[in-house]
Amino acid sequence: MYGNYLPPNPLAEWIGRTALKLMGWRIEGELPRLDKFVAIGAHHTSNWDFVIFIALKFVLRLNARWFGKHSIFRWPFGGLMRSWGGIPIQRHLSLNMVEQAIQGFRDNREFILVLSPEGTRKKVERWKMGFYHIALGAGVPIVPGALDFANRRVVIGAPFQPTGDAEADLQALLAFFRPYVPKKPEYAFYGD
Repeated sequence: MYGNYLPPNPLAEWIGRTALKLMGWRIEGELPRLDKFVAIGAHHTSNWDFVIFIALKFVLRLNARWFGKHSIFRWPFGGLMRSWGGIPIQRHLSLNMVEQAIQGFRDNREFILVLSPEGTRKKVERWKMGFYHIALGAGVPIVPGALDFANRRVVIGAPFQPTGDAEADLQALLAFFRPYVPKKPEYAFYGD
């Protein structure tokens, strides 16, 4: 078993399964058995997206890291967020998060980084391409994961290896997400 998958934790798995069941959600597809990849989750339009992600992380026993706005790491939940793989970021500071993430891939034998390409729950005019530059720079695939609120499912796609043609690769990734309906469709970016 790959190091990105945690040892069994019956309580965490039960919490994740119960949360998904109570909300009526299911998982379609499987994560690849790879040591390293960037996972992107879209469309990010609601706080419920995070709840579903954490439940999914518990069910799949996924040892994934994720970036979050620094304010969610304050007391009283900061320690919990970090224990769930969260890495606080301060968007107002000009830190090179792409280089730091690439270094994380270099420094670790196993590394999964989960990002939202929108970078916010609000309406955006374009995706932030940090996820793409991280995957390209680290030489790892991108694994898309769509939240389909219309059918209450998380759909995990096949690994996508970035080619360096950012525009063509972005169109291919957007095509994967297009059929899935987010919690707030009016906030989704479809690339049109």
